[in-house]
Amino acid sequence: MTDDEDHIAEAIAAELRLMDPTVRTSPEDAARLLDPQFVEVGASGRRWTYEEMLAALPGMAGSAAQGPRYEPSDIDGVLLAPGLVHLTYETVRDGQRARRSSLWRRGEGGAGWRMYYHQATPVPADVA
Repeated sequence: MTDDEDHIAEAIAAELRLMDPTVRTSPEDAARLLDPQFVEVGASGRRWTYEEMLAALPGMAGSAAQGPRYEPSDIDGVLLAPGLVHLTYETVRDGQRARRSSLWRRGEGGAGWRMYYHQATPVPADVA
């Protein structure tokens, strides 16, 4: 693997960890994966900040250990610049599809990859 491929693989692994209910229900674990300047535009159109997301994540969809989970597919990544990876993929949770886009940046001082930006767009059932 090249360094670029390694960085993309690390960002994908971090993205998948954020879908794990044990991470979603642990503000400490989630905080290690979200950049302090994190912003999300959710499927509803709501804008979320780092603090708002950490507070809400344990109660959000996909966080219950026994509930429906996000099922990701077609994850693709591109290294945009040193320390910046863009991921795109699709998820299904409880029959609802969404197309997702995330920007991951490498934290300073060994902080690892952290999600800087995320957006989810619902996909209607009649769209391929």
